[in-house]
Amino acid sequence: MKLDVLNINGTSTGRSIELPEDIFGIKPNEHSVYLAVKLYLANQRQGTHKSKERWELSGSTRKLHKQKGTGGSRKGDINSPLFHGGARVFGPRPRDYGFKLNQKVSVLARKSALSSKLADGSIIVVEDFTLSAPNTKDYINILNSLNVAGEKALLVLPDIDKNLFLSSRNIPKASVARAQDLNTYQIMNSDKIMLSESAIELIKETLEA
Repeated sequence: MKLDVLNINGTSTGRSIELPEDIFGIKPNEHSVYLAVKLYLANQRQGTHKSKERWELSGSTRKLHKQKGTGGSRKGDINSPLFHGGARVFGPRPRDYGFKLNQKVSVLARKSALSSKLADGSIIVVEDFTLSAPNTKDYINILNSLNVAGEKALLVLPDIDKNLFLSSRNIPKASVARAQDLNTYQIMNSDKIMLSESAIELIKETLEA
C-alpha cells in the first residue's frame, strides 16, 4: 500500500512511499496483541507489595487461654490473623509479574497493531525533519499542520532526536519513539502515528529479521 509523504506543513511533497504488505497489510491477530499489551503492562508493575505474615510479627507467642473448658473458640497467640493487628493470611509477597512471550508472537503483535492502525487511517508518513533547538511552540504548530493536535500523537523516528524529544515532552498526549523500540502498547495506545520516512525502513528491518 502506498501513502503520500507529507511535509511538516501538512501538504504533500509529491512523493509516495510503499509500505510493506507483510507488516502493514496482514489480518490482525487480536490474541497476540492482547498478550503483548498484557506483558508490557505487567512489566510496569513494581511487584514490591508485602504484608507481614505470622512469623514476622513481634507480638507475644503466649497462648491466650487454655485450649478447652472456656466455652469459647480455641485461640493461639495474639498474632493470629483472627485478631485486629494480627498477621494476614496468604498476603501479597514481592513477585515479578512478567511472563515469557515468544519472539514470533511479539513480532506478530506489532505487525497486527500496525496493520490495524493503517486500516483505520491512523498512520501518516512525514518526511524526515528536525528542529534547530527545543521549541514546544514549533512542535505544536507541526501537530496542528498535520491535523493531529489534541490526539495521542506518536512520532516514530529512526533515532531519538533530542530537540524533538524535548519539544514534545511537555505536550499532553504527544510522544516520540525510536523505530527499533516501538512496541505494541505504544501503537495501540496512539490515536495517530506519524512515521518518518527513514523509520519505515528500520521498522521493516526489525520486524523481518
